[in-house]
Amino acid sequence: MRTIPGIPRQLALTLLLSLAAWAQQAHPILAIGSAAPNFDLPGIDGKNHKLADYASSAVLVVVFNCNHCPIAQMYERRIAQLATDYADRGVSVVAIEPNDPNAITIDELDSSDMSDSLEEMKLRAQYKHLSYPYLYDGETQSVTDAYGPQATPHAFVFDSARRLRYEGRVDNSYRSELVTTHEVRDAIDALLAHREVAVKHTGVFGCSTKWKEKHAAQVEALRKIESQPVHLEMASAADLSVLRTNPGKKMLLVSFWATWCGSCIHEFPDFEDTYRMYSMRDFELVTVAANMPDEKNSVTRVLEKMHATSRNLLFNSNDTAALQSAFDPKWDSAVPYTVLISPEGKVLYLKQGSVDMLELRRTILANLPSDYEGFNQYWATR
Repeated sequence: MRTIPGIPRQLALTLLLSLAAWAQQAHPILAIGSAAPNFDLPGIDGKNHKLADYASSAVLVVVFNCNHCPIAQMYERRIAQLATDYADRGVSVVAIEPNDPNAITIDELDSSDMSDSLEEMKLRAQYKHLSYPYLYDGETQSVTDAYGPQATPHAFVFDSARRLRYEGRVDNSYRSELVTTHEVRDAIDALLAHREVAVKHTGVFGCSTKWKEKHAAQVEALRKIESQPVHLEMASAADLSVLRTNPGKKMLLVSFWATWCGSCIHEFPDFEDTYRMYSMRDFELVTVAANMPDEKNSVTRVLEKMHATSRNLLFNSNDTAALQSAFDPKWDSAVPYTVLISPEGKVLYLKQGSVDMLELRRTILANLPSDYEGFNQYWATR
């Protein structure tokens, strides 16, 4: 469950519970004893996977999980370990990504480097070395609708006859050090021993399933972004010297660019997207145009076209070398030039030339203050 910024906790909880109740009514959870709904879905391995492909397995575990949710991220290794531990006992583990990427607003990516498309799933699997089947149902959500996962992760355990014997959480805490019960493993062990599954249902926790009904929310969020005013300030050498000290004490990303720099223009939208992804957290983006002061109109036109709602600066002098040196005396080359600075003023990322945006975002996420240190560790390790 995610909190809603700007809304009192109790009201937020009430709203989230109401939304969860609506989702469960509109997309009910598959009932215990039901036959496993069929699926035929593309996977990260480039192949389609069908329910029939797992017909010989004594137990089939289907876990609905995704890229963008921080709780789901905490379960990637657990899903992998589950698949490994039971592989030689006739148990198959399959993960399905249920979310429609077009129903995810950009601020809901505040804990991720990317969204939930099939291509992004492939990138995540490569980055985190995920080897279990990871299938995509975001296009039609027909399989997701048949199973009814309420959040990611949500697990479904089927017996050899493909009847549902357990559905709910994987275990009782996304914080691995606090886990005391293992509901999915208990269900598997019971089925392998030909025993009744003791606990057949548990509630789930995580990020709610992003159903197609949320398309309008994404459109409205984009409309709000595009309606925001774009501002441009003139920056002196003294201003840039102060900027380098990170006076705001947030994580600060500074992107130096110019209208005549093709690679700058190409990556500019990605910087703005990054800002929108993390802007509800302690993160700030400042763009600095290295154009001449009399080119302000051209800079403004580009910023408006890009809907650059970040803080935007422009060199106030023709002496670009002096302005560059004021920010970083070691910087004596051209743009693009990107620096990520911690609240304490430490340089966490520096790149002369085009950036690897995923690498940059992962560095941000590894260092942004979060509620649980495991969220940071996830991005600091591969």
